[in-house]
Amino acid sequence: MARLFDAHNHLQDERIVGRADELLEAAGREGLVSMCVNGSCPDDWDAVLELARRHSCIVPSFGCHPWHLEGLRPDWQVRLVEALASIPSGVGEIGIDGWRGEIDDSLQERVFFEQLEVASTLGRPVSIHGLRRWGRLLELLKAGPKLSAGFLLHSYGGSRELVPQFAKLGGFFSCPGYFLRPGCEKKLETFRHVPRDRLLVETDAPDQALPVELERFSLGLDNNGHRLNHPGNISAVYAGLSRALETDLEQLATQVEANFASLFGSCRRM
Repeated sequence: MARLFDAHNHLQDERIVGRADELLEAAGREGLVSMCVNGSCPDDWDAVLELARRHSCIVPSFGCHPWHLEGLRPDWQVRLVEALASIPSGVGEIGIDGWRGEIDDSLQERVFFEQLEVASTLGRPVSIHGLRRWGRLLELLKAGPKLSAGFLLHSYGGSRELVPQFAKLGGFFSCPGYFLRPGCEKKLETFRHVPRDRLLVETDAPDQALPVELERFSLGLDNNGHRLNHPGNISAVYAGLSRALETDLEQLATQVEANFASLFGSCRRM
């Protein structure tokens, strides 16, 4: 069985709270070895930390997501540094967003830059959200502090022309199962231009559900009628990506394992 690695999910999400043991057991049967679990705001960092302390397969990451900046307490940076000091971990999920128009650009860019400074100072890998703002994100990363530990562009949806520039700065690119849906062919085509030593795979569970016919596991619907994604579907994401890239599944898994270790190796406790 191939050894699989989930570069980005939110196992602490309130919609699946209390089910971590069950979900990890199922994902383990699919070959999952390790995953990066990302906090979104100070309110969920303790939950991420608890999961990581209970499960050595979890690489914890702590950050302020651009969707969760309203009401951010003045001491958030102190709390971030404390969380990062408590366990080997990364900074994330952080970033800038162009999908929700109500988010103040100056606020999200300021908080993003301040978190980059923390990651740079502590030498931690960073997990980045850049939905519909990939060009601006590149500008900020070029102008920002050097990220010596590298960074992940979670669910990369930018153009293939930007790929070499992000890679030159230390970027890795993760593909979610959502991109296996009809209508996402252009996004999958972009991943054919990602250097193989910069390629990662993610579920983004419990979000970004796969097409129903590709799911290995189902978690039903949330209160808004959205299908929940199971981390055990990581095997289906690998299989779908190997088909899209026209590459052998075992070769893809071997490469992704090396890439995961390259980015998150300093944070793993297994």
